[in-house]
Amino acid sequence: MSQEATEEGRVRVVGTAHVSQESIYEVEEAIETERPDVVAVELDEGRYRQLNGGEPDDIEPSDLLSGNTVFQFIAYWMLSYVQARLGEKFDVTPGADMLAAVETAEDLGIDVALVDRDINETMRRFWTQMGVVEKFRMIGGLAFGVGDNQGVGLAAGAIVGILLGPLVAIFGGSVGIGLPILTRIAGGAILAVAVAAGVWFASGSMAAAEDRLLAALGLGIAVGGIGGVALGLTAPVTDLLGTFVVRVVGSMTLGVGVGLLVGGVLGQFASSFGFGEVEDVEELDMSEMTDTDVVSAMMEEFRQFSPGGAAALIDERDAFIAHKLVALRQNGANVVAVVGAGHRAGIERYLEHPEELPPMESLTGTQGGRIPWAKVVGTGISVVVVGFFVLLALSSAGDDTLLRLFGAWFLVNGLFAAGLAKAAGARWSSSLVGGAVAWMTSINPFLAPGWFTGYVELQYDPVNISDIGTLNELLANEEKPIPDLLEEMFAVPLFRLIVVVAATNIGSIVASALFVAYLLPLFALDLGGAAGVTQLLFEGAQNGWEILWSTIT
Repeated sequence: MSQEATEEGRVRVVGTAHVSQESIYEVEEAIETERPDVVAVELDEGRYRQLNGGEPDDIEPSDLLSGNTVFQFIAYWMLSYVQARLGEKFDVTPGADMLAAVETAEDLGIDVALVDRDINETMRRFWTQMGVVEKFRMIGGLAFGVGDNQGVGLAAGAIVGILLGPLVAIFGGSVGIGLPILTRIAGGAILAVAVAAGVWFASGSMAAAEDRLLAALGLGIAVGGIGGVALGLTAPVTDLLGTFVVRVVGSMTLGVGVGLLVGGVLGQFASSFGFGEVEDVEELDMSEMTDTDVVSAMMEEFRQFSPGGAAALIDERDAFIAHKLVALRQNGANVVAVVGAGHRAGIERYLEHPEELPPMESLTGTQGGRIPWAKVVGTGISVVVVGFFVLLALSSAGDDTLLRLFGAWFLVNGLFAAGLAKAAGARWSSSLVGGAVAWMTSINPFLAPGWFTGYVELQYDPVNISDIGTLNELLANEEKPIPDLLEEMFAVPLFRLIVVVAATNIGSIVASALFVAYLLPLFALDLGGAAGVTQLLFEGAQNGWEILWSTIT
């Protein structure tokens, strides 16, 4: 504890561990001893209302269309889950320290000030300030159960592999990966899936879900690799599917397989040489460490994992809270400020040197100053796709060809987006809306069909922050079989919304890649192949220039 005295007032900062019973006693004692004019707590309006038993805010459907709402909820869920597990370990409800501060102040007739930044603002800035590698690391941890370099490698490898598959279909023949090789790979993939499914269902209740999954994947890959790829025992299956399906399945299997292999190897290589690894934190002896020591160690580990995320979650909030406390102090109030132990040092530094506080406006809104590479690339994709259609329209390709081309684009995107949305549990109305806009969102990377699917879903099932607590309770049961756990998680509106949005977007992305790699070449053949399409594009450009020049002159 420390005091910062001024002529106007003084501030005493009490740092708590959020999940420590001793912190609760310390908070109550500090308030009763000091009897301040104001008790300031590290809460915003929404979290304050929840602690007092109020209803949490629902996600507004319109907010979902703004972009990163789902990602922000995922990030908040991860942080909440960690805090919930710590609270379980110490047998204290997370937030009990803040609730104790509020209740003690109210019992003594002391004003309560909410001095933390809105949680939605914090999570929005947390997501946008995380680096690309940090996001891959988080995705890798969620998808593959591993973090650090291995998680980054596998997550990046999976994404690269999905993009590599269509390239194999387009250019594979020129490097020796023709239809015979793709036939073996496709047959092997189909055989692997069949064997894995058979093992999964045949094992039934004879083994735990994790063991069944490992056995199914292991035998499936082994049989598919040996019988399908190595020995080529798949001719009847591939003949039945046809050349088009064989090319799609074979190239995508090869692309994703190579991506995962290379990503995993590079991740392991980076770990072996210590590139980008988070330094190990010494084992904590809880009997010898104070609450502040524990929280500070956790904060330091998180800062090594994600410097950008730490800036939004820790540093910016230190400054935001300090701004509020300085204002209270300047108004002559004596304040007891109850904050997380990880924020205490930063806040006290600003209280001692308020001239070092960054401007308040820099702590809210969206930060600028950096080149928005994602938007630059997205705009480039939109320009290329729109330009392709415009130039063909200005050429002699004919309206019939353009109509069929656009129809195929619309149907493929719509079927994949709507189909995966429905498979993920979306309503028919939501699925159809996502499918209907998928063609447009594929052209404009700033939009995503999943946002529109989620918008309709939210009209039926409201989603709010309390769903995170429900999910944490489900995940705390480590003995529940995975199928039962997934079924119960899908019953939680937030989880179902996340899966539905993700499935719709994945469907549209896959459909766009398949269209470019497999369907577009079929249309190109009708137009004279690659040379014919190129000639038509030049013709469209020339006609467009002539129209523009005649309009100007």
